[in-house]
Formats: sequence, structure tokens, C-alpha cells
Amino acid sequence: MNKAELIEAIASSAKISKADSKKALDGFIEATTKALKKGDRVALVGFGSFSVTKRAARKGRNPQTGKEITIKAKNVVRFKAGAELQTKVK
Repeated sequence: MNKAELIEAIASSAKISKADSKKALDGFIEATTKALKKGDRVALVGFGSFSVTKRAARKGRNPQTGKEITIKAKNVVRFKAGAELQTKVK
């Protein structure tokens, strides 16, 4: 499902226009992004939670040359599915 299909699904499920659905989805994405940038955790009970974790620097290997390289440390976004979502997907 891509963003356009998600917007359409939200619009039909909530019985709102696609424009309003797009605004709501964009608002959710923006608010979640801002919270994660600050280091906050975004938890949606029953659905799951988004958080930011630090990935340490590590050694890697260039697949073309076989030469060892250092991969820099960085922050990564994690999503952990909630129990209710896991139960519905099974």
C-alpha cells in the first residue's frame, strides 16, 4: 500500500474527503517526525511505538574491493508492533 492508497483507505473508513484524509496523514507524519527528532517516543496503544535508537560505529566490508571500511554511528528509527496489531496480523 502506498501513500495515495492509504489516504483513500482512511477517507473511506472515516467517511471524510480525500483532501481531509491527506491533511490528517501529513499532520501525523509531521508530528511524529518532530517528536522523533527531539528524541521522544511515539506510542499508539494497540498499534505500536516509534522510537529512535543510536547505532554504534562498526566495521564493514566493501563488497566490490573486499577492503574493510568503518561505518559511522547514526540514529535509526525503530518501530515495535503492539500486541493488538500482532494478534490481528497473525
